[in-house]
Amino acid sequence: MCLAIPGKIKSIEYQYNGLVKMAQVVFGGITKQASLEMLPDAEVGDYVLVHVGVAISKIDEDEAKKTFEYLKEIGELDELVESSQIERDGGSCAL
Repeated sequence: MCLAIPGKIKSIEYQYNGLVKMAQVVFGGITKQASLEMLPDAEVGDYVLVHVGVAISKIDEDEAKKTFEYLKEIGELDELVESSQIERDGGSCAL
């Protein structure tokens, strides 16, 4: 199942000669990169929903926490952890 996962923007940088706005987003202790091209007004500290490596919407902190807890309860965060381990071993993840 493909889900958008809530995370908090930790830092923002521009890549590819300033053409692409990217963020480091924290998902419950796991940090991944996400494109901010769909959310050009996103800032450090904002909570966003990330789907396949793209931040697709901003949400408030309470909603992010509720969603993250729900995903944790139903076991959907296991895939996030597993994919992070795959990335460390040289594979790829579509978060």
